[in-house]
Amino acid sequence: MKRKPLLSIFSSFVIGLVSFTNQQDVKPDESRFTTVVLAEDLDEPMAFEVLKDGTAFIAERKGALKKYDPASKTTSVIANIPVNTKYTSAEGVAREAEEGLMGLTVDPQFEKNHWIYLYYAHPTEKKHILTRWELKDDQLVDASKKVVLEVETQREVCCHTGGGMVWDKAGHLFLTVGNNTGNQQAAQTDERPGRASWDDQGHAGNTNDLRGKILRIHPEPDGTYTIPEGNLFPKGTAKTRPEIYTMGHRNPWRISIDSKTGYIYWGEVGPDASEDTEIGPRGYDELNQAKKPGNYGWPWFVGDNQAFPVFDYATNKPLDKKDPVHLVNNSPNNTGLKELPPIVPAFIYYPYGISEKFPLVGSGARSATGGPVYHRSDFQNPKRPWPAYYENKWIVTDFSRGWIMAVTMDADGNYQSMERVLPAYKPVQPIDMKFGPEGDLYLLEYGNNWFRKSDNSRLVRIEYNGGNRKPVVQASADKKGGTVPFKATLSAEGSKDYDGDALSYRWKVSAPGVAPKTYATANPVVSFDKPGVYTATLTVSDPKGASNSQSVKIIAGNEPPVVTLGLKGNQSFFFPGQPIRYAVQVSDKEDGSLADRKIGDDRVAMSIDYASQGFDFAEVAQSQRSVDASTQYAVARQLMGQSDCKVCHQVATKSAGPAFTEISKKYKDQAGSIDYLAKKIRSGGSGVWGEISMPAHPAISVADAETIVRYILHINDKTLRSLPLAGDYTVRIPEGDNGKGSVVVRAAYTDRGAGKTVPAQTVEKTVILHSPQLEGGEAEYHQGVDMKSKGMAGKGVSVVPFPNSYIGYRRIDLTGIRELELDAAALKREGSAGGSIEIRLDSPQGEKIGGITVDIAPERDIAKIMAELESAQKNAKPGEKKAVPANFNPFAQPPVKIALKETAGFHDLYFVFRNDKAKDIQPLMSFSTVKFRDQLSN
Repeated sequence: MKRKPLLSIFSSFVIGLVSFTNQQDVKPDESRFTTVVLAEDLDEPMAFEVLKDGTAFIAERKGALKKYDPASKTTSVIANIPVNTKYTSAEGVAREAEEGLMGLTVDPQFEKNHWIYLYYAHPTEKKHILTRWELKDDQLVDASKKVVLEVETQREVCCHTGGGMVWDKAGHLFLTVGNNTGNQQAAQTDERPGRASWDDQGHAGNTNDLRGKILRIHPEPDGTYTIPEGNLFPKGTAKTRPEIYTMGHRNPWRISIDSKTGYIYWGEVGPDASEDTEIGPRGYDELNQAKKPGNYGWPWFVGDNQAFPVFDYATNKPLDKKDPVHLVNNSPNNTGLKELPPIVPAFIYYPYGISEKFPLVGSGARSATGGPVYHRSDFQNPKRPWPAYYENKWIVTDFSRGWIMAVTMDADGNYQSMERVLPAYKPVQPIDMKFGPEGDLYLLEYGNNWFRKSDNSRLVRIEYNGGNRKPVVQASADKKGGTVPFKATLSAEGSKDYDGDALSYRWKVSAPGVAPKTYATANPVVSFDKPGVYTATLTVSDPKGASNSQSVKIIAGNEPPVVTLGLKGNQSFFFPGQPIRYAVQVSDKEDGSLADRKIGDDRVAMSIDYASQGFDFAEVAQSQRSVDASTQYAVARQLMGQSDCKVCHQVATKSAGPAFTEISKKYKDQAGSIDYLAKKIRSGGSGVWGEISMPAHPAISVADAETIVRYILHINDKTLRSLPLAGDYTVRIPEGDNGKGSVVVRAAYTDRGAGKTVPAQTVEKTVILHSPQLEGGEAEYHQGVDMKSKGMAGKGVSVVPFPNSYIGYRRIDLTGIRELELDAAALKREGSAGGSIEIRLDSPQGEKIGGITVDIAPERDIAKIMAELESAQKNAKPGEKKAVPANFNPFAQPPVKIALKETAGFHDLYFVFRNDKAKDIQPLMSFSTVKFRDQLSN
């Protein structure tokens, strides 16, 4: 064998090293990442694990263990673990706690032993237990259950449970355990008799208690565990638990380990105080690192060793602060050592307000979650490893703020910097995040509802494409057809290549019986001389051979009809209770027109329909014959296509359930059938058509369910009903709908065609009138603002403007709009400075038509508000609703109202935010919705 010269080998190594270094230096474009939704319809998901074949296990708080099957792309329940989810308040009221099924991991040798570990609250006894099970045939084997570890707890007060788990290379298991102590704005140090559950000196600060700790154990094959060398306290040390690796934690959450250094990383949720007071510093969340065992200071210290005094609840006075170097625990509830290890300061820490040291984390609600440290070497031949740019970086997220950060550290593991990862992706309450075996980043979204199921909880996989990307193709024509001869211009406008490659274009225009023509330009002009249906296919290619195609159809020999839909008043919004005034005109070169009566009214479909928030109008078919052209049925078919209706029902034949034609015969003429069947769709039922049960679909809104029912009830009609072609129509918002949907005003006409070879053409005109409330996150233009998930405050995105920033909405009809109403607030607890809002036309420097100044809101006594609410609930009369309103927000402020100068027509509308006295990194306020009002407030 001929040996390769040493110089050549060295040159290859240098070239490879330079290439790797370049990859590390260049941040990959966000277009290289694809978010793939895997499991949906989850109920309070807490943690997950991914196997080598892509199977995912998901733990839900109420006790369900679910499996996502990548082959069938389905999610199923494989076990229901009995768990406790409540605590009993001092008033004897059972309330939701954070506990339940809190943690999940699989054994490092899972492929051989099939062991899965679950950490949960025992259903009847006051303890959290770590159990091991064998998983066989997608079932937990009852006889295999082993209780590995128990953590004694209390159930007098909520909160903080931990539940994060990770394995190191030696097979040691790390487990985060929350402090299980009362939740106050400061530290919990109540030493009075009978108040042990409110004294964290007996929990997190107690060396003889497992709560408020990160544990490190070595599980053994028989279900027991041994203690590895090197924990915080050597085995046998009096008044200590040898399982403890780190102590002094409030709520350590998701934990990960750096496979190269052995350092552990986790997110830690801190106390709620928004400002410094005599009872302690403002609260901080922490993103922590442990290079070795240590004491992280809770309940006496937070952040960069900011100290809480021990509070004397008997005299209602703060006492002295502790010494972080020589810490002594004198609490009567302490059963461990009095002299404790010195305090390790937090790695990264941030308050509700802006952080001067870590400004990129933003402001507002916070719940530091954690995440993995990325090393390419952790994956064996992965299909889609993340780029070298993220090598050695800690990829971390926050449950409340919804960002993903990449934290860069130096060779010694010290903090250097952080930056946003995938800022366009806004996960809703990310509760667990880790890399899968193929190198993909997986993220579990809890959803926007607390202690109940959310319709937007899900498991997603974020895939990276490091190679050549296919071009993006957009094909169109300036004409749908015409009488021959005619010319049409084909267009490739909108086609692009994310890699920046020079693109080549090839059009092929063909029709049956006609010789195809090809064109090698992006926008050719094509002559059509013979009648027929032509397909124009655009293929776009890059120099590396990647290509993509899209086609458009053109009908030659039949001029498309002209449909005009006229509306009076505002053409951007509908206003509940106010009529929509409309008129339709139709003309066709071959058929005549409505005006000359050669086209009858019965050949034109006119409809006005309300569709609930979230409906995708772009997917409604637009080439339907007039018999089917009514919008409400196009919407209905799209809604059914997005659901599982077709699994059990066919149009005219019986499947698992009855045919739609049979349902129509049975219910069409029955009074109240729409309400009855809509409720049936949403709540499920059985017994009417046999033993097969109809599953419930609670995620389908009342409005959408009624739209589906109307379509089914009229499915046997030979012609579908149409509105008059001119008149007034008042939209009805269905009961139970949030009213934030849209109204589709649609007129369609299908002409008579031109013989056997030239089909009819359908032309429609559609105007979508939106709810007069827009989300801040819907703004098409924005500069200098932060967009983040609203989290606990509800669905959607909050806008956080900074000095001299703006957002803008494209093409808003301001006809008749007199006032804007924003849910804007400048809260001191979020570090907001307040400022002015200017409303300008067509650019951030355009004509000003309104404005207002938003001052910092006065502080509200949240504890008092909550106490009053609790008291009102407790004293409510029998039959009165006692539940806290679903959208209750104790920080809510009155809306901000901005009067507008009278303006007509469509304009781009800009909101410009200013405060010359605020720092560049200081948020001015936050808001999430803008309401357009057609009259001034009183």
